[in-house]
Amino acid sequence: MSAQFDFDAYFRSKPAILAPMEDVTDAVFRKICRDRGADLCFTEFVNVEGLLRGCKNAAHKIDLEPHDHPTVIQIYGADADRLAEAAEVAERAQPVWIDVNCGCWVPKIARRGAGAGWLRDPDAMVAMAKMLVQRVSLPVTVKTRIGYEGEVHAGTGMIVGDMPILDLARRLEDVGVRALTLHCRTARMGHSGQADWSWARRVREVVSMPVLVNGDVKSADDAERAVRDTGCEGVMIGRHAIDHPWIFREVRARLDRGETVAAPTIDERFATCREHLLAMVAERGEARAVRAMRRYYPGYLHGVHGGAVARRELNTTETLEGVLALFERLEQRARTGSPAAAA
Repeated sequence: MSAQFDFDAYFRSKPAILAPMEDVTDAVFRKICRDRGADLCFTEFVNVEGLLRGCKNAAHKIDLEPHDHPTVIQIYGADADRLAEAAEVAERAQPVWIDVNCGCWVPKIARRGAGAGWLRDPDAMVAMAKMLVQRVSLPVTVKTRIGYEGEVHAGTGMIVGDMPILDLARRLEDVGVRALTLHCRTARMGHSGQADWSWARRVREVVSMPVLVNGDVKSADDAERAVRDTGCEGVMIGRHAIDHPWIFREVRARLDRGETVAAPTIDERFATCREHLLAMVAERGEARAVRAMRRYYPGYLHGVHGGAVARRELNTTETLEGVLALFERLEQRARTGSPAAAA
């Protein structure tokens, strides 16, 4: 599969990409988003130690079916040698490229030196990236943040002070990294505050490789503004895709044709939710799937009459039969507007 992928040509299309998210961007959710316009999808984070030990869960994350394309495998770890070894394993799964997670802010990851922990030692991060580039034939990319910590201006919300990302981006490009995804917050910020896209523009001005904007891309308007204001090659969408996987078709319509497409209908929301649930059951088994789907209901049922009440019941329903029965009652109520239909 990877041999058919033109890396450089791909970025000329201003892609809208599904971000890697743990326990979210599995093969099922990748298909949901890809069918709704995502140009490319990332796997969940793959722990290199688990992958190299033969951990079943890690191996499953890089098991890409022929239809699951184009997909990027993202790996994370704190040891450069182990990352390089894991990249060789991941390459055999034939993703379109391999990405290194240098941006995960979660303390249990970053404090051990993985994820955003690499930002504490830019020299080591560059040396690690160089090693991976030399060890695999596929393109290697990096997803990171603008720095590990920094000060946010109280009035503007902008991140002030010196950040390592400008020099770091140049150095990563020099050792052969092919593209950079920039989450425009510091690691210390986590998901708090506002993503400062001005850093993506500044990075784009100092490198030739493609740069993707990540952080607070919540709509087609946001995507259009991010690409226009930063000059970057595309956007990566994370948390908002959980609530609204249709964002990808909305972004594509805006970037390709300048159009605003209609929001998903109530019928489409139910159909997508049911499709997702049944595919999850086939992938994970009934009990795990029913529980895992609970994170998606707020988005799927947004704007549905009676949806808030139904979500509370869905969060305590443990069987597929019970969930589908609740869907039927809720769908009937949404169509008729009759409270009795949901009783």
